[in-house]
Amino acid sequence: MAGDVLSQSEIDALLSAISTGEMSADDIKKEDEVRKVKVYDFKRALRFSKDQIRSLTRIHENFARLLTTFFSAQLRSYVQITVASVDQIPFEEFVRSIPNMTLINVFEVPPLDGNILMEINPNIAYSMLDRLMGGSGASHSNVDNLTEIETKIMTNLFERSFDNLREAWENVAEIDPILVELEVNPQFLQMISPNETVVVISLNTIIGETSGMINICIPHVVLEPIVPNLSVRYWMQANTKEMSPEQTKMLETSVKQAQLPVSVELGITDITIEDFLTMQIGDVIQLEQKIEDPLLLKVGTLPKFTVQPGKQGKKLAIQIIDPLKGGDEDE
Repeated sequence: MAGDVLSQSEIDALLSAISTGEMSADDIKKEDEVRKVKVYDFKRALRFSKDQIRSLTRIHENFARLLTTFFSAQLRSYVQITVASVDQIPFEEFVRSIPNMTLINVFEVPPLDGNILMEINPNIAYSMLDRLMGGSGASHSNVDNLTEIETKIMTNLFERSFDNLREAWENVAEIDPILVELEVNPQFLQMISPNETVVVISLNTIIGETSGMINICIPHVVLEPIVPNLSVRYWMQANTKEMSPEQTKMLETSVKQAQLPVSVELGITDITIEDFLTMQIGDVIQLEQKIEDPLLLKVGTLPKFTVQPGKQGKKLAIQIIDPLKGGDEDE
């Protein structure tokens, strides 16, 4: 693995330690034997592959961009949201990692079974509330004493913000997020077993001068029906699906209306630099093209037809004689 490769400075330090007697070759062998034993926590089962974690990261990077636009418009303030990390951990560990008093939105995501969580750090939540109420965005962490009006305002905001998740997930699954509960104490969450694996997407959030985290917790049981859709192969197939007849017809119409430059060569010849420098108005240049030979018509830069010159009314014109097979000048 890349993490096991030593840098040149580490190699030099190791060789120096051996040469000075600070470390023997036997010590290095013993250390290697110890490193072969890796600790595995069976309570912390890794249910998602690295490929699937990367797909979840891409999905929520898009979600973070959509949230940035949404909150910027709603709060009329500087907002920056980025994905800080995507980890799979036991649900119990997630509950322990968030504050005792925080804002937790519980969402259903039909047609998938189960709920997902959106935890908003109190600093961020109250900064949002202050902006919505006409303030400067100051944060006052007093989440356990939300009034009914404050609860309703924040519920509406987060419910509409989660609509962006539908757009972020549309290439993987059609979901319809519905807010079912707003909780402030994570200890009251009993949605899944404590040892159940969940994916936690941490979003680093900056609103004005206030910063904090927004965490999205998705249990494995919720994603289990669509886990195959998180593979790179599925993404490649989804991106290469055939166009519908309507899309094909629309593309064909657009191509037919595209404009191309058309030019005809009257002929070519070679002259010396001296002749070119002494050229004046009225001079005649003899071309190598015979008057009875057809001319060459180019579409863009490619020769396509042989033509003969003429007139159409008072304008110069050409008449197409034959197409050029292959489109090469030599042909």
